[in-house]
Amino acid sequence: MGGRLDTGRLYAALDAERESRGLSWRQLAAEAGVSASLVSRMGNGHRPDLDGFIALVQWLGMPAETFMVWPEGLPDGRRRPSLEARLAPLLRAEEELSEADQQHVLDVVGLTMRHIRAKNKELK
Repeated sequence: MGGRLDTGRLYAALDAERESRGLSWRQLAAEAGVSASLVSRMGNGHRPDLDGFIALVQWLGMPAETFMVWPEGLPDGRRRPSLEARLAPLLRAEEELSEADQQHVLDVVGLTMRHIRAKNKELK
């Protein structure tokens, strides 16, 4: 079984980008090339169709897998990539961050995640 779409995560990313650009939902829809009703339905928890999904992740400039929910223990033995692995390409694409800044953010996230994982192991 493969992953599935986390519509809430996609909608939250759209909302954050929309607000950062000072856009209305209608403006976002027009820029992305989707209907305003699609983003409205997504706000109510409905999934976009495939073409709408592709248009929205392209508008965001984010990889589609960012919005996938990975089941525990995939059949081929793979597991969901770590947060650090998923963040690295996003940070590398951020033009405002120098290479040293990117590495600093990854180091902070890595240290934080190791702390959280260790704490969670102790609680089990």
